[in-house]
Amino acid sequence: MCLILMAYRVHPDYELLVAANRDEFYDRPTAPLAFWDDHPALLAGRDLQEGGAWMGLSGAGRFAALTNYRDPNRVRPDAPSRGHLVRDYLCSASSALVYLDRLRASSADYNGFNLLLGDETGLYYASNRAAGIRRLAPGVYGLSNHLLDTPWPKVERGRRALRQVLEQPAEGIVESLLELLTDRTPAPDAELPHTGVPLEWERWLSPLFIAAPGYGTRSSTVLVISATGRARMVEMTWANAYRREFELDWGGRDLAP
Repeated sequence: MCLILMAYRVHPDYELLVAANRDEFYDRPTAPLAFWDDHPALLAGRDLQEGGAWMGLSGAGRFAALTNYRDPNRVRPDAPSRGHLVRDYLCSASSALVYLDRLRASSADYNGFNLLLGDETGLYYASNRAAGIRRLAPGVYGLSNHLLDTPWPKVERGRRALRQVLEQPAEGIVESLLELLTDRTPAPDAELPHTGVPLEWERWLSPLFIAAPGYGTRSSTVLVISATGRARMVEMTWANAYRREFELDWGGRDLAP
């Protein structure tokens, strides 16, 4: 993922709302959202090049999502795939906090990442570009290719749009979240971050929905988890307008406050 917008315990009907765009090279092989044959409780899209995932659920009441931290001067081509972090957590028996604590020892092996994990104890954020593990309080959050809530134009625009969606009737919330993820409005040059890529690429990467040469928003995913623990996950793959949708009892447990 390259953009994740979340509303955690701020809507009367939903424990968690997530709207996320996955930006990737168009030629990278990918499988759409599905339950995995080799891990039947895991619901996620799959990177067929490295075998990892960028966002997913498990039927045991676990959530994971990942973004890369953009820092081209520190990229190691031999680093392990960051998508393994999502896959490994969702396939493990460890709690979110235990998994993140154990990850400290090997986090420097990976290129820059941001990791969001949830289970029955709460929702947590960690990055190998920042110290510590943060347990998230109820609120509206935005995450792109820097640290959580870094005020990049796309993050701030996305958070504003998410707050507007929260004021709408609950029955149309999934479609409204999908729609906000299609915003292709670029940021003004004066507001662009400086992340080590050329100015032309900063411009291409500044909208919520990216359409750049050879690279862009491949899919959008919306996750809504009700107060009773019912989860609905929808993925739209944009190249062929292919929509996948699943509902499951997300372990029958709520995220803790």
